[in-house]
Amino acid sequence: MINPKSMIVSTGSAVPEKVLTNHDFEKMVDTSDEWIRTRTGIEKRHIAAEDELTSDLATEAAKKAMQEADVSPEELDYIILATITPDVGFPSTACFVQKNLGAVNATAMDISAACTGFIYGLELADTLITVNKAKTILVIGAETLSKVTDYTDRATCVLFGDGAGAAIVKPAENSRGILGTFTKSNGNLHYLLHIPGMGTKHLPTHETLDQHLHYIKMAGREVFKYAVTAMGDAAVKIIEDTGLKNDEIDLLIPHQANLRIIDATAKRVNIPSDRVFVNVNNYGNTSAASIPLALDEAIKTGKIHQGSTVVLVAFGAGFTWGSAAIKL
Repeated sequence: MINPKSMIVSTGSAVPEKVLTNHDFEKMVDTSDEWIRTRTGIEKRHIAAEDELTSDLATEAAKKAMQEADVSPEELDYIILATITPDVGFPSTACFVQKNLGAVNATAMDISAACTGFIYGLELADTLITVNKAKTILVIGAETLSKVTDYTDRATCVLFGDGAGAAIVKPAENSRGILGTFTKSNGNLHYLLHIPGMGTKHLPTHETLDQHLHYIKMAGREVFKYAVTAMGDAAVKIIEDTGLKNDEIDLLIPHQANLRIIDATAKRVNIPSDRVFVNVNNYGNTSAASIPLALDEAIKTGKIHQGSTVVLVAFGAGFTWGSAAIKL
């Protein structure tokens, strides 16, 4: 029997007010509601206002998780923020969240693992608690992908949305907690999904701006192929490593990128659709925010509760992928 070292005690989430529907995109690019829904399962997505930053959404989600757990800002030992859309090049966006919260005792850091970022953050939080470096950790996944989306590229612009999800992680109690985590990456395939111009390789110039190098570039078919395989492998790996049986898993929460990838992952581990959480239709792909947004919604809507066993699985740019098994 696995004895968990850390546990998620609360969650919170936040999304912008503005919504873009598939019908809105019909007026912007050569696409249709039917085409988008058939290929992705997405119907709408939330879009940040011009002055709404990743740190703003992260802070709002964090405050909700902290309030639910009755955790004060001063109690936070670490703030771990997973994002690929930071407010600025540096300092870390986690530092801005620390300032917003007044978490004067926290160590703040960003993680860049794209859609797998929240699982990377959970693994780090679990390790920090296991080695007695921390008692209270705030893990956040937050993105404003709309700010790096090319709205002239019909293949990618319909996919992405904005949002944030957060969790408070503390030492485990009894059998509740993080049963295991698994993370992996392969940098050889970085060019299939990336933003070429958000760093020092391609500094902003008229030429790079004209080439839209500061927006998301994706080879959709290749990414789909690798995502299906990697997410399936990661789900199998964590189930085997933790010794879970299929009927012990109350809910599978996959990264919400594409309904076909979600369905393929569920079939790989033989989990029926009524035990697979899906909200990609309402939010689109929110990258690092995807898993915590879904986890918070699943809890708030009563799909899972204290004592439920949940498997999280994700795949993202890098490539990165990973999974986690949790008993709430």
